[in-house]
This record gives sequence, C-alpha cells and structure tokens, in this order.
Amino acid sequence: MSSSKDTLTFPKTIQPSAVHSTQKVSSFWTDLNLNWLSSSFKHSAAILLFIAIWEIAPRIGLVDPAFLPPFSTVLVSGWNLIQNGQLLTHLQASLVRSFSGFILSILIAIPLGLAIGWYSRFSEFLSPLLEVFRNTAALALLPVFILFLGIGESSKIALVTYACTWPILLNTISGVRNVDPLLIKSARTMGLSPIQLFRKVILPAAIPTIFVGVRLAGSFSVLMLIAAEMVGAKAGLGYLINYAQYNFQIPEMFFGIISITTVGLLFNYSLLFIEKRLTAWKTER
Repeated sequence: MSSSKDTLTFPKTIQPSAVHSTQKVSSFWTDLNLNWLSSSFKHSAAILLFIAIWEIAPRIGLVDPAFLPPFSTVLVSGWNLIQNGQLLTHLQASLVRSFSGFILSILIAIPLGLAIGWYSRFSEFLSPLLEVFRNTAALALLPVFILFLGIGESSKIALVTYACTWPILLNTISGVRNVDPLLIKSARTMGLSPIQLFRKVILPAAIPTIFVGVRLAGSFSVLMLIAAEMVGAKAGLGYLINYAQYNFQIPEMFFGIISITTVGLLFNYSLLFIEKRLTAWKTER
C-alpha cells in the first residue's frame, strides 16, 4: 500500500485540465489573429501596392515630385492641417451640407417613389415630368440654384438634394413594382387590407432595392457637394482642394482628395451596416 507521499498532487492553481484549457484558448486566439491578419492583407494588398508605387515613383524620378509628391509628404501636410484645425473646419462644413441634402432627399424621394410605384394613375401623371428632370444633369442646374437661392448654403444643399433624389426615387419605384406577385396574391387571399398589404408585404420586400438607391445617393452627396464647394464657398473639402490647387499647395490638395475618399468610404460602410440591420430577414446566398 503506497503512502500519501508517493501520490502526485498538483496545486489548485495549476491543475492539468486548467493548463490544457488555457493552451486551447491561447491556440484559438492565435489562430484567430493569424486568420484576421491574413484576411486583412488579402483585402488591402492592392491598396498597399498603390501606396507603395505612389511613395516610390516620385522618389526615383518616374514622375515630377512637384506634381505628385510622395505619399509620406502628403501625410505630413495633412497632419499639419489637422494640427492647425483647418481640416476639421473644412470637414465639418462639408459634412453638414452633405448630410442635410442627403436626409432631405430621403424624405422627399422615398414617399414619392412609394406613391408612384403603388398608384398607377399617379405614375402616369408624373412620369413625363420625371423623365425630363432625371435626364437633366445636376451640375447644369447649379447656376439656377445660385440664381434663386444665392451663393450661400441653401444653393449647395439644394444641389446635393436634387442629385441624391433621383437614385433613391428610381430604385424605390423599381422596388415597389418588382415585388413578387405571388406574395401579393397570397397576402390578399389572407384578407389583408390595402394598407396592411402595403405595410407588411410591399414595403419590406422593396427595402433591399431602396437601399441600393440610398447607397448611390450617399456617394452622390459627396461628389456633388465637392463640385458645388468649388464655386463660391469659403469652407469645405471642395474649397480646400480648389484653394490648394490655385496656390500650388499640391500635398494639401492630395490630402483633401484622400479626405473626401475616406468620408465616402465611411458613409458607404455606415449605410451597409444599416441595410444589414433592416434586412436581417433576408436569406444569404
């Protein structure tokens, strides 16, 4: 019979099962981090290559650094704009104008698109007028907006609203008209009233198509605003780019372009997130 001294004991804090569990958790997080790094590199490889070419080409003389400064020089100039507060001022002015026009276009285009898509007589009445205006370029109307609304904020917000309205409106009409007829027939056989049919069937089925237009409008809200800010503005990213180009401050000009791109990407991913939350019922294929 063996004595208790021969029995192998472990301290409570270092039990074999606890050590094994700790190793498994550590291995899990290591694999997860490696997978995340690998995935991130695959998705950003083209961007990293582009930045590397941008940095190297001016330094080895492939392009004139006066017209295309190295990427690091652009970042240094951008950091100076951030430190002196200029970038924040221009960014805030652009975001207020862009967001205001974008929200107004949603409030106008979605209800109007739902009505046009659902009521055929209303559609027949408005369609000729809509065809005329949707084929009129937004920038072509900028002098008209300035003439009636002045050179201040109202004309810029109106231009953004006009440009953003069309993709939302057309996709809303398309979304309502392309709802599966079987869904509508099934809902009617269940005794749903027209209002219930519209609220519980038509609108949910049309949301994915509507959000395609909303995301397009998000891009237009930035693009049209930049063009508007290049005429008669005293602040904004478009003004920053135009002012830097006019004074041959090329690094600042490129950083303004990068800032616009970043704003557009963040806007698009924010809308994607909202879309996924609103269309969580969809079956992924």
